[in-house]
Amino acid sequence: VQLQASGGGLVQAGGSLRLSCAASGRTFSGYAMGWFRQAPGKEREFVGAISWSGGRTSYADSVKGRFTISRDNARNTVYLQMNSLKPEDTAVYYCAATDNWRFVLPTRPVTYDYWGQGTLVTVSS
Repeated sequence: VQLQASGGGLVQAGGSLRLSCAASGRTFSGYAMGWFRQAPGKEREFVGAISWSGGRTSYADSVKGRFTISRDNARNTVYLQMNSLKPEDTAVYYCAATDNWRFVLPTRPVTYDYWGQGTLVTVSS
């Protein structure tokens, strides 16, 4: 089972990036997908999550209104569209998958079973 995150890079404040997370090795039917980030010296924090159907999403307050998660199950890919980026968004971004949920999208890293390798996003001021 592999999750491959990509799309990170250097962008100026106010700019946009789209991250992708491609899943392979098994079917992720029923799995919720999440995005997390970790800045240097800080703990990994929840960014957002999306249900299997895509009909339910959840976001951290810090990114609400700026970031959007979507998924294409036919391609086994999840996306994180990031707009109006700020320097404080600088971090390594990770995608993750879990089937350990029923009604509420999980926000804790420990709940997720599979993780991608991370992609670095740097926002300059």
